[in-house]
Amino acid sequence: MEKNIERKVYFNGEFVNESEAKISIYDSALMFGDMVFEMTRSFNGNQWRLRRHLERLYSGIKILRIPMPISIDEMEKAVYETIEINKPLFESDDEHRVMIDVSRGLLSLYHGIPNMHKGTNVIIADFPLKWTVQNCSHLYDSGINLHITSQRAIPSQLMEPKIKNRSRLFYLMANIEASMVKGEDVWALLLDVNGYIAEGTGSNFFMVKNDKIYTPKGKDILRGITMETIVTDIAPSLGIEVIEKDIEPFDVYESDECFITSTPFCVLPCVTLNKLKIGNGKPGKITNSLLENWGNKVKVDIVGQIKKWDKKIKNEASTTPYKFGSPKNNSMTMEISED
Repeated sequence: MEKNIERKVYFNGEFVNESEAKISIYDSALMFGDMVFEMTRSFNGNQWRLRRHLERLYSGIKILRIPMPISIDEMEKAVYETIEINKPLFESDDEHRVMIDVSRGLLSLYHGIPNMHKGTNVIIADFPLKWTVQNCSHLYDSGINLHITSQRAIPSQLMEPKIKNRSRLFYLMANIEASMVKGEDVWALLLDVNGYIAEGTGSNFFMVKNDKIYTPKGKDILRGITMETIVTDIAPSLGIEVIEKDIEPFDVYESDECFITSTPFCVLPCVTLNKLKIGNGKPGKITNSLLENWGNKVKVDIVGQIKKWDKKIKNEASTTPYKFGSPKNNSMTMEISED
């Protein structure tokens, strides 16, 4: 591959070079975080539940009253066109990580500025999944360490968390706090305003007790597509009951095992909460069986694939979802896990 060849991005009906896909500094997304988005992944090059992701996207567009120039069918077609046009620039073992952004566009105050696109912005990018999961294959073996942050999840009566939007400063603050906790592989876990466990910063939380799976109620969380897959598909296929309930940190301390779900990783084991062991402090049998069953369904060795990518990358191991501070700090370099 020639280094000067760029991936193409779908940008308002046209394909432009990745470096040229830009929105105005006066866009509502920059001014207010006024953007809905989805991030998907493939297995063996096949997009996983793309239509379901798009249905959630269009629900957010409807609720936020963003004028939408294309239908959901046209959006789906554009996603596949974006994947197809970029295929020559992907390595044979890559998976496609598609990012779809929709912003309201230029604020009316700035419509008088010449040469500005004034309508809704629809942007579709396709890049290798391994960017998102790089240096994280060890987490399937060692698990992640959860830390309850002082930053709480935003309740639905203030801002609807079931809309996947870019107004995520509270996620960022939780990640910064988690990055300052001593230890490796520390990830943020948010409580709701009542002190019940809500979600991670881009992931859903599950707890296992007496061979039953428990997950927080769906009121004040992003209802992840991966979460939905566990609840309606993977767990039932293994004969495991999933119960939605209010979960206190105390419940987690007494649990047998825990895990989180997100689109790029599918399932990741959690081994401690606030430095206290969950169960025996190792990835649990149900967590591993869910992951194995998922891999069988999509015919991909999910863990093996990510480990193979890590051997190629050979970067320093990451420990938290973002990199903060100077390179001298042992900070996070991994992109947040989106669901």
